[in-house]
Amino acid sequence: MAALALLEDIFNGHIRRERVFRDHIDFLAHDDDWHISRFRFPRAILLELCAELGPNLERQTVRSHALPVPLQVLTTLGFLATGSFQRELADRSGISQSCLSRAMPPVWDGIIRLSPRYITFPYDAGDQPNIKAQFAAIAGFPNVIGAIDCTHIAIKAPPEDEFAYVNRKHFHSITVQNICDAQMRLTNIVARWPGSTHDSYILTNSMVGMRLQAGRVRDGWLLGDSGYPLKTWLLTPLNNPQTDRERRYNDAHSRTRSVVERAIGQLKCRWRCLDRTGGMLLYRPDKVCRIILACGVLHNVAHRHGIPLEILFTNSDSRFTVITIRSD
Repeated sequence: MAALALLEDIFNGHIRRERVFRDHIDFLAHDDDWHISRFRFPRAILLELCAELGPNLERQTVRSHALPVPLQVLTTLGFLATGSFQRELADRSGISQSCLSRAMPPVWDGIIRLSPRYITFPYDAGDQPNIKAQFAAIAGFPNVIGAIDCTHIAIKAPPEDEFAYVNRKHFHSITVQNICDAQMRLTNIVARWPGSTHDSYILTNSMVGMRLQAGRVRDGWLLGDSGYPLKTWLLTPLNNPQTDRERRYNDAHSRTRSVVERAIGQLKCRWRCLDRTGGMLLYRPDKVCRIILACGVLHNVAHRHGIPLEILFTNSDSRFTVITIRSD
């Protein structure tokens, strides 16, 4: 009877249960190959990110088991790199799913606050000569300061304005504008428009589009596909080339502009949460936009430090082949 009375008191909250804390995993104890395969960065860069994000992630608490900053950062990077379910990542990290769910948004926001340092558009003439020379080296197309394209990031159907998020490929998404240089570094990323929004509308209403239209850049072009309108600062391919000169123009335009398609491919391959082959992001649209922006910043961090991108392929014999792409 005494045991039953004790259980009843515990159930009714009269006696407080002792809290049980699981041991946290020390992810930083592994080598660089292990870190890159799971978090996309070597240990030195991970420590640098933790130091930069730490002041905004360290929380004042009277409890004795605050979540360490490295655990918050690395578990969030693990989610971005794989798109795995929160419960799986939390179990691997030795924390609860609810704890991870609360920890990730501040990490995203901290990474986004680094964007002025890592994502900058070359408005000033002094920033443009090297970019123009690198683009010209691809196919001889002169005076190019960026290549632009949009991509779709799949999301679950939102409860509000659901129809606005259905894109032309008939799935729910966020349309993301990307502009990059010849080295596939992002110089602009816009993630806030529903999937049904046209690429040209996003550009027109973006800060870059408005500044270019106002004459902020005097001498330089963006290259876009035929979905964009022709402007003095935006060149598109000819719809029906008739002469050799026009065909050479289209060929050079296509080869030069394709760099942005490769940049988008790298972005989604490095941060698998963005790739539709892994499913869709099961978050509200506003959270998905923050995830996309954070991945854009981390894409440029990887390029700045020359972090290789490893892609795993499976051939017809079910054998795995790893191809390493270096971000030089």
